[in-house]
Amino acid sequence: MVEYLKEFNFVSVVVRLLLAMASGAAIGYGRAKKSRNAGLRTYMLVSTGAALTILVSLYENQMLYGQWAWAADLAEFKFDGTRYAAQVINGIGFLAAGTIIGSSHQQVSGLTSAIGLFTAAALGIAAGSGFYECVIPALFIIILAMDVMSPLEVSFKRRLRNITIYVEFQDIEDISRISDTITGQGAKIFDIDIECSERTVSSFPSAVFSMKMSRERSSHSEMLSSVAELPCVYAIQELIS
Repeated sequence: MVEYLKEFNFVSVVVRLLLAMASGAAIGYGRAKKSRNAGLRTYMLVSTGAALTILVSLYENQMLYGQWAWAADLAEFKFDGTRYAAQVINGIGFLAAGTIIGSSHQQVSGLTSAIGLFTAAALGIAAGSGFYECVIPALFIIILAMDVMSPLEVSFKRRLRNITIYVEFQDIEDISRISDTITGQGAKIFDIDIECSERTVSSFPSAVFSMKMSRERSSHSEMLSSVAELPCVYAIQELIS
């Protein structure tokens, strides 16, 4: 059956398109639940479109060396089906770049969505090529990395000594007080980036503190609590990219 599906026929074309669509849907479902930039339909269409491109390439290759062989020889036409896959990869780069957004507080969002679209296109290429032995294990690994590993990654980052926090405070002069509180916890401040946020009526300062905590006092929650207890602090948030 596998050998039959590797041949270029109507049944194999339908199976490859359905496999590509299912692979894209499997990746996009997890992204849609998290309300990401690219959702279920986007991943399905990207993967199916990539598979369709490869199938068109295979069709043209079959026709040029079959029914259209005389015309190809007469015109001395040379065909390279691998260019289709290369153009898919180039084209998906523009789509993936559109999902990357520079948000506030030195944060960048959409990187996982971008690489997810790239891998969905690669899965579509593999499915369209009939490389079934690659699609299934690759799909499993991608879902494992994008969905299962996500909470583990956040948990790991919360255990690191390096930490970045966003703090809203009353006056610009309060930075020294906040810095003293942080260093009083044994942490070393690497950088302070002052920002300006706006509420409904008045504007007030804010800053992003990048630091490395000591081995003895490396609890993120303890650091956040010590800064939040200052009367001049309006809000505080740990930034996890």
